[in-house]
Amino acid sequence: MSAKKTARKKKPAGVPARVTRKGAAKRPAAKRAASGAPPKSTARRAPRRTAPYSDFMIQAYVMESDARDRYTEFADQMEVHNNVAVARLFRRLARIEGLHAEKIMKEMGWRTPPAPTLGWIWGHADAPESVPVTELHYLMQPYHALELALQCEQRAASFFSGIARSIAPVEVKRIAIEMAKDEREHVRLIKDWLKKVEKPAPGWDRDPDPPYQAE
Repeated sequence: MSAKKTARKKKPAGVPARVTRKGAAKRPAAKRAASGAPPKSTARRAPRRTAPYSDFMIQAYVMESDARDRYTEFADQMEVHNNVAVARLFRRLARIEGLHAEKIMKEMGWRTPPAPTLGWIWGHADAPESVPVTELHYLMQPYHALELALQCEQRAASFFSGIARSIAPVEVKRIAIEMAKDEREHVRLIKDWLKKVEKPAPGWDRDPDPPYQAE
């Protein structure tokens, strides 16, 4: 017995490939460009540049740069009093804060430092990550400097964590979470340093020949 063969219809020239139910046939990149379709990209999306986001990043930059400047100022004062060990430590902390400020500049694509805004405030004269000038003592030891730095980092971590838990916009909360994580890393770093530094003995601030200040 001979099986009857079914004749196959020939596909006319120029007819495109049949579209399956799973999806349309992929178009070459050249045809996508010709049709005006946007090219596919695997690059990471840039963060949204909404007004709240920009204001928050400006305030974050102000915090980091202010902490850098304050640590540098303290280092200069310690050198005046020949307190080399603490001066060196303050300069190291200033470099860390400076790197944070540079990271924010790069993230935002700023070529020059931004002007501070009133969009985000911390409620008192000093930024959370800045050591109050009243806390400085010319006889302070590395242990004291690290204690002050630890308090600053803890305040900064608390500040950013508060923003992350607030009703701030999503993109602001996202970056606040990242910054809070960075500050907690610094807290751990300083705590490790404190374990390696000798704790000052009582009477460390007594000076038989204190510096004279003319009124």
